[in-house]
Amino acid sequence: MEAARTVKDVSPHDFVKAYAAHLKRSGKIELASWTDIVKTGKLKELPPYDPDWYYIRAASMARKIYLRGGLGVGAFRRIYGGAKRNGSRPRHFCKSSGSVARHILQQLQNVNIIDIDPKG
Repeated sequence: MEAARTVKDVSPHDFVKAYAAHLKRSGKIELASWTDIVKTGKLKELPPYDPDWYYIRAASMARKIYLRGGLGVGAFRRIYGGAKRNGSRPRHFCKSSGSVARHILQQLQNVNIIDIDPKG
């Protein structure tokens, strides 16, 4: 008899890809009007090439909340941040967009996938 599989047993890449497809199929998450033109952080030079990037980010954020819990907008800004390229000057860490993280958290809350932590 096989034990029940959890999110931790599945490859993160496979889980996020499958869950993003599920979120897109369900149609419960509303895309904002700016998702096709927005950069995902000030460190980026262009918007994402993948038209389904919003669902992938939502699935990734839902997975991270399931595994750790208690994550907010600030934590996701750090998680999805990266190196800002300054041309010939040295690179520096830069946070990602807060409005993208905030909007995704609000959409996941509207669909009852996540709840607000009473501790803040």
